[in-house]
Amino acid sequence: MSAPPKGYWIGHVTVDDPQGYQAYRAANAEAFARYGGRFLVRGGEMEVVEGDLRPRTVVIEFPTLAAARACYLSPEYQHALALRTPISVADLCIVEGWPG
Repeated sequence: MSAPPKGYWIGHVTVDDPQGYQAYRAANAEAFARYGGRFLVRGGEMEVVEGDLRPRTVVIEFPTLAAARACYLSPEYQHALALRTPISVADLCIVEGWPG
């Protein structure tokens, strides 16, 4: 029996207060550790070749789609989100990984 597909958060973020964003980053670490979140992309150089995207891209891998969803809904992440919301704008989706 094969393992369930992994789950991913894919986010595109505009940060209006980089210093304030550090508090969000510190707070989200607890939720990501608890639910097995692992950064695959965290900012870094980006070249948009089609369409429009926000300046910062983040991809976080979770062991399962259920873990990715549970992390977002967790009290730990909701606390972190409350720190991020006033200082940034994000487009975020939770997506199931490819099983192949």
